Amino acid sequence: MNIIKRIFSFGRSYDEFELLETEGGQPGFFGSTGRAHKDAAGAIENANDTINCDVSANEERLKTEMHAEINPDMVMRRFLLCGQIEALAVFINGMSDQSLVSDFILRQGIPERELPNDAPLVEYVANNVFAMAEVKQETSWNTIKTAIMDGCTAVFIQGKTTALTMDTRSYEHRSIQEPSNEKVVKGSQEGFVENLRTNITLIRRRVRTDDLVVELRTYGKEGSSRAAIMYREGIANESLVNEIKRRLANVNAMYVFNAGTLEQLTERNTYSVFPQLLATERPDRTAAMLMEGHVAVIVEGSPTANVMPATLFTLMATGEDSTMRVVQGSVIRMVRYIGAAISILLPGYFLALALHHQSLLSSEVLTTVVASRKMVFAPIGMEMLFLLLVFQLVREAGMRVPGSIGQAIGIIGGLILGQAAVTANLASSVMLIIVALTGLGNFCIPDYSTQLSASVLRVILVIASWLAGLMGLFCGAFVIVAWMASLKSFGVPFLAPHSPKANSKRPMILRGPIDNMSRHKDILNTEEDGR
Repeated sequence: MNIIKRIFSFGRSYDEFELLETEGGQPGFFGSTGRAHKDAAGAIENANDTINCDVSANEERLKTEMHAEINPDMVMRRFLLCGQIEALAVFINGMSDQSLVSDFILRQGIPERELPNDAPLVEYVANNVFAMAEVKQETSWNTIKTAIMDGCTAVFIQGKTTALTMDTRSYEHRSIQEPSNEKVVKGSQEGFVENLRTNITLIRRRVRTDDLVVELRTYGKEGSSRAAIMYREGIANESLVNEIKRRLANVNAMYVFNAGTLEQLTERNTYSVFPQLLATERPDRTAAMLMEGHVAVIVEGSPTANVMPATLFTLMATGEDSTMRVVQGSVIRMVRYIGAAISILLPGYFLALALHHQSLLSSEVLTTVVASRKMVFAPIGMEMLFLLLVFQLVREAGMRVPGSIGQAIGIIGGLILGQAAVTANLASSVMLIIVALTGLGNFCIPDYSTQLSASVLRVILVIASWLAGLMGLFCGAFVIVAWMASLKSFGVPFLAPHSPKANSKRPMILRGPIDNMSRHKDILNTEEDGR
């Protein structure tokens, strides 16, 4: 009884974040480290975070902290600013464009020119000397180091404790290509890449509204990871945005270079089988969800965007559902949900009938099952688990090898292995058909993480059916549905808008006609609904 209470949270106060419009408060942190850590080490950080007015001292400090003597790509260029003042330009070769540094920083800064006596030197140089579009004045040593490692160029000026940073980033990255896991027939063929700026641009090209906010921030223990939080100001629920910022600020990992790792570090139900946010490779789908009031987090170096909150019906939808006509879209959705049900329930249901409830089968079907298993020595439950394992092995092998070889492995696994297993009396032909239908149904699930979740649930129901027949299958299915009903994705119930019931602008399974879509999702409690 205590185990059941702990799993389903019975008799316990619920303190998880819920997406309610009445929630208030501001996130405790808007930077890269926690408040407690900042207060404890504030004095030391302030002492080490200042810029020396001596250019030579700054150069020596950079050489020591960034190991310039053994890093051949660390470039430090001394020159006379305006032919009069000693200055130092620092950048990383390969991260910065040398032509930009040479043409618009050094070539503009070296020639002699008259400097005014009545204007601040750093401000005058930033506005009148360097021909760069983005020039920032920085007084923080750590901020300047981060900018240099990000591909910017820093210029230190003799006698000044303020340095200039200019955006000279230019490094190789993969070009925009078709998404590999979310292919569509109708719709955009563009997918995210590993470059954060490119991904933000792909979103901005589609969401051309003045309320789109892109917050760039660092996170992690070393502050070396960077992400962009994207949402529509005045549309996305403020409590949701603040909760995402809180969770991102609490990430204290050594490094986070992909969206999947960040998803695990920010979720609440760590051991949940189901994903609690949508990981998508498609900019058009991300833009559509931003327009509805969702929040997206894009990580530097990852070709996917984390969109939250996400429900079961969000994970079962695809980017081209809205491009099809009503009847076509409804049929495709029905096939998708039927395929998911077959993938999860069919193996356990067949095992329960064949092992515990033979009277529910017709004599012809029962005779066929008995005849196919005549020479198979393994128990029927063990045979089912063995074939499910083989299916996962073939699938995993096909994904991890190059494309052409992967297709060959799929054919070999489906034909040669299956036929060999039947010939060697390791499996029956009827069981192979059941597993094949299960695999086809599993591939109908559009989200990859949800496919893996279905695989886990399938094994659980097979074991329950093996032990207790249909009663075990029904009890296992009831526990799974109750588990799903207890989950929340950033404050939104996982089965919303059906549990709990909420107003939905369109059916979740049968696709209704597309209207003007003048109203956002009710389950998100957008700020527009509050007005």
